[in-house]
Amino acid sequence: MGPCVVVAGGGTAGHIEPALALADAVMRARPDARVVALGTARGLESKIVPARGYPLEMIPPVPMPRKPSPDLLKMPLKVRDAIKQTRAVLDRVGADVVVGFGGYVSLPAYLAARGKVPIVVHEANARAGLANKVGAKFAAKVAAAVPGSGLPDAQVIGIPLRYSITSMDRAALRAQARQYFGLHPTAPVLFVSGGSQGARSLNNAVSNAAAAFARAGVSVLHAHGPKNSLVVQQVPGAPPYVAVPYVERMDLAYAAADLMLCRSGAMTVAEVSAVGLPAVFVPLPHGNGEQSLNALPIVEAGGGLLIPDEELTPERVVEEVLPLVGDRTRLAVMSNAARSGGHRVAADVLAQMVLSVVNK
Repeated sequence: MGPCVVVAGGGTAGHIEPALALADAVMRARPDARVVALGTARGLESKIVPARGYPLEMIPPVPMPRKPSPDLLKMPLKVRDAIKQTRAVLDRVGADVVVGFGGYVSLPAYLAARGKVPIVVHEANARAGLANKVGAKFAAKVAAAVPGSGLPDAQVIGIPLRYSITSMDRAALRAQARQYFGLHPTAPVLFVSGGSQGARSLNNAVSNAAAAFARAGVSVLHAHGPKNSLVVQQVPGAPPYVAVPYVERMDLAYAAADLMLCRSGAMTVAEVSAVGLPAVFVPLPHGNGEQSLNALPIVEAGGGLLIPDEELTPERVVEEVLPLVGDRTRLAVMSNAARSGGHRVAADVLAQMVLSVVNK
């Protein structure tokens, strides 16, 4: 019987997707292995993980308060309870290694595995979060997406991505992708997405420029988020403006698009660079500025542009984004520059790191 690899990467798609990409890579390398995911009832993993065919074990979440609050006083008890329950799961599934990707699922996993099961840590962001800083202290191996994450002795490997993304040929899929979304077959296409929840500033800026896109003969695919609504007046004879709450087939969205306007979460930056899709990044203005840092290497390489959130107006979209989406020569140069960022082999590299600490 092969090794049991336990992945801890719940909460947001930014933690779950790399964990599942690793899971797939482990199974490619060791078909006799078992992969079990840890998660909590409040994260997206309860939908995403079973859909990808992996068992999901629930543990209590351990949210880390960013500043002093009454919740801080309850933390030791919550943490102790979560560690106890997580340790019981690791024993029951026969864990041979725990791989954490940060966030509130990883912390109890690291603390439960400490001294009992080897730990491997992967940090996707430009700046490591608290959970991974803790896990890295007693990890057998530490990997990071980019240099300077703040984790000592981290091997820089990029972000593990789905094989369907790293192996895709955008040009070959283009016709099928545009038909799938009901986009114009030959017009330039802008793909707008503010992440799995959408982003109001992106929604407002682009939808209010819809008439200008129609006049310029540009088609728009706009994922506005399931909690937001978007009503855009279609212009007769103009390429369609397709608004959807959520995109299930990101591979087809990337293939359909000539340019993307998006947030710069670590996963988004990794995926657009892997498929060579030029992007206009609008970093989330909250947190410690990590979204700007995520985008910086691609922007500096010439594969993308950066517009601060507060500067994203319909006028700026018309002045800067609209001319770019129709400029095929410039987009081809940007596409090559984006692809040079390279995350295509990260999942397989991390799988080898993980399997190397297992004695089976």
